[in-house]
Amino acid sequence: MKLQRVITFETRHLLQRIYRQSRHHQVRQRAHCMLQRSQAYSIPELMDIFFVGQKTIYNWLNEWEKRGAAGLYNRPGRGRKAIFDDDQKAQIKRWAKLYPRQLKRIVAKVEETWGITVSTQTIKRVLKSLRMSWHRFRRRLGGRPNPQIYAQKQFALEVLKQLDASGSIDLYYMDESGFSLVPTIPYGWQPIGETETIPSRRSRRLNVLGFMKRQGVLESYVSAQSITSDVVIACIEAFFLAAHKVSVIVMDQAPIHTSYALQDKLEEWKANDIHIFELPTYSPELNQIEILWRFMKYDWLEAKAYESWESLRNHVEEMLRGFGKDFVINFA
Repeated sequence: MKLQRVITFETRHLLQRIYRQSRHHQVRQRAHCMLQRSQAYSIPELMDIFFVGQKTIYNWLNEWEKRGAAGLYNRPGRGRKAIFDDDQKAQIKRWAKLYPRQLKRIVAKVEETWGITVSTQTIKRVLKSLRMSWHRFRRRLGGRPNPQIYAQKQFALEVLKQLDASGSIDLYYMDESGFSLVPTIPYGWQPIGETETIPSRRSRRLNVLGFMKRQGVLESYVSAQSITSDVVIACIEAFFLAAHKVSVIVMDQAPIHTSYALQDKLEEWKANDIHIFELPTYSPELNQIEILWRFMKYDWLEAKAYESWESLRNHVEEMLRGFGKDFVINFA
């Protein structure tokens, strides 16, 4: 069929701009087709160029004849109708929160409530459109901090951060963590159809006590022995023996941090410009060294570290030595 709608110089310029700039592939394709047709390309040639059938080419040409440039775009209402409306999607999201690991139960709820039969794959697509994803649950502590105390401590900690940034004080985050040959690597890229295995066995616990600054400075103590109040006291006195300015150590209220032995040292440390900033209960998120432990266990520790106790220890010590240089955290 011959084009009845004349393609003028202005129209050609418009089609070329649409062909180059439209973000819709179909629209670009149709604009290109009109340009080629205006240059006397035959229907079979257009079919070969665009890898479509004769009926599709004729549909494109007919829409151009009827609607001009508007015919390059799909008419409203085309395509498959949505299975669920917004209210139904909101209900599916609520069910997903109730049954986060049971898509089949949500499928059953959909059929029972609305008489709609769908697959689990359809439910997955709906949940993804609602900005939900399949990822790890995070554990939280059994209690919650006192809101008033939490707010006061949070404000005071922000002030200490500013003083540290200005160089008026040294602010350290202190905590302990443990590593063993029971893997904590949850996910990793693997070939489809294959499952990589990581050795797992009971072992001693490698304990780490760390003093961390946000600027990538870390002092640490590593031992296979348990970390007690006496160890904490010894480490504080060793690491801060020659403090050149006021040092503030942020720590939680673990029993080894609130023991009588440690409390008896507070006044002596204050006289040497070493101050303990005690966090409120149930607030590990305020202690930024917790982020370091999480990175070490879930991001930086390699699978081969679990091959032996010596390998585990070597990998942990390598991460501690390389913190701030080879292993970096951007504390926002």
